[in-house]
Amino acid sequence: MFGYQNNVLRIDLTAQTAKQEPLNMEWAKKYIGGKGLGIRYLYEELKPNTDPLSPENKLIFMTAPLTGTVVPNSGKLAIISRSPATGTILDCSIGGHIAIEIKYAGYDAIILEGALKEPGYLYIEDDKIEFIPANDLWGKGSHETESFLLNKHGRDCKIMTIGPAGENLLPMACINSDYYRQAGRGGIGAVMGSKKLKAVVVKGSGGVKVADMEKALTRVHEILRQDTVTEDNLWAYTDGTATLVEACEAGGVLPSKNFQDATVNKSEGFNSDRMIEARKGKRGCGSCALGCGNFTKIDDAVVEGPEYETLALAGPNCGVHDLKAIVKFNQLCDDLGMDTMSAAGIISWAMEMTEKGLKDFGIRFGDVEGYLEMPEKIARKIGVGAELALGTKELSKRYGGEEFAMQVKGLEFPGYEPRGSWAMGLAYAVADRGACHMRAYPIASEVYEGTVDPYTGEGKAKLVYDGQVYNAVKFSGIICDFWALGLDTLAELLTIVTGETFTEADMEAIGERIIHLARAFNQREGFTGKDDTLPRRIFNETLKSGVAAGQRIPEEVFGKMLSEYYEIMGWQPDGTISPEKLEELAL
Repeated sequence: MFGYQNNVLRIDLTAQTAKQEPLNMEWAKKYIGGKGLGIRYLYEELKPNTDPLSPENKLIFMTAPLTGTVVPNSGKLAIISRSPATGTILDCSIGGHIAIEIKYAGYDAIILEGALKEPGYLYIEDDKIEFIPANDLWGKGSHETESFLLNKHGRDCKIMTIGPAGENLLPMACINSDYYRQAGRGGIGAVMGSKKLKAVVVKGSGGVKVADMEKALTRVHEILRQDTVTEDNLWAYTDGTATLVEACEAGGVLPSKNFQDATVNKSEGFNSDRMIEARKGKRGCGSCALGCGNFTKIDDAVVEGPEYETLALAGPNCGVHDLKAIVKFNQLCDDLGMDTMSAAGIISWAMEMTEKGLKDFGIRFGDVEGYLEMPEKIARKIGVGAELALGTKELSKRYGGEEFAMQVKGLEFPGYEPRGSWAMGLAYAVADRGACHMRAYPIASEVYEGTVDPYTGEGKAKLVYDGQVYNAVKFSGIICDFWALGLDTLAELLTIVTGETFTEADMEAIGERIIHLARAFNQREGFTGKDDTLPRRIFNETLKSGVAAGQRIPEEVFGKMLSEYYEIMGWQPDGTISPEKLEELAL
């Protein structure tokens, strides 16, 4: 098939050797690339019960056939491993330009195995692979590291780095690229840190062959005019995800103080209008046609963002309503190589524990000074930060407060209050990597569009399933989350680029296959339907404020939604995949 390089770069960090091998094209036809194909490789190659932080764990960087072609919004990279935070399958995506550079260097995927004996980084220039010592970079922030490497190797290379959080193996460590882009969730940066790998530098001089370039250019031009550059998509450029602050506050799902309540009439200091006032520039990823990136500068703090999740979780969920403080928090986490979502979730839980008198972590809601000290303490395991570095799930087991430890399978909540969007609660519970809004996004129908009643369990299992199928195949594509193209259009683009015929039905089948594959991985690691649940707060406590006041998700309703979801998936009542289904999937 065209679009692929038919080439995998496999690197043994222990032996400091590299070899090239053909991409498994049989799998490529079944999983496309990105998320799906990366998970298939990991499923086949990783032994069950492998310690996520051991040399035996693998770190896979996976592109897709559309990467580096004329198809817009296809510049993201999928990164796959077993999660140190949850023990589940973990796939993250990272924007910027690194995916295209890997493709131009001649590779569909890079698979890292083993671990370096001493800190180092990889330099990849086409078929030239170098292992370079990095003792002098170990301990430095991601921004300083990237600047140093750009100056050393040239501004035309693309770089992924980790910060001190990854070096110290934190379960919320991320991988950075283009300074401000992150593969953020589930501790993917800790996997890289466990391999003593400070950075990956890539420089490519090649290209990608497309089956029918003339047709591709003509069709892409039509799609851009008809779809991407329309009023429905302009929000990504004009406001970015900050526009969700107002939408979520109005819909009663903007969390407050560790999801104790919903935020009401407090967003003026950090909403999209305030973000636009502080905006200093714009940027898009490679091949981008939307340009959602916003450079924000307030005093000495500069970030690309903050995105909605950071605004919500590091904002009102920590009792903070000031954009300056949130931007500074975001900058600190970026440089330290730490997921803002999990970091803020851990801090908000610690604030509630302190205020309830269950354990004094020395920080309370709204304590901006203390809150801005926490990222450094956590990333470098200084003082109380050494405990907070364990993550919400482990801390709540140690000190109590499990009923309001807002996590699923060990991954802290995204910034949406599920009692105001019941399908979102189900989506969190059944997501393969723990609490996640990137597996399905039913809140759009329940809250933003208002086309579905958010306070009922009826039809929610199908709503979540449909969203999961769509996102699974889209992120295997790999297409930007903000381009809401139909699966028929994705199939058409894949057909034009690869020369292989894909249909909308093929896309749906691939999406469902990927959901089963991720579930099979987790199942063999010991996860069952008992892990598909939510914190007791969601079942037992009602919201007090906002349009969702008085709402909770009754546990019996949640159980019914979960059972209906299992039935749709064809899984057994306990949430396991039948042996027959595993055989059908060749797993």
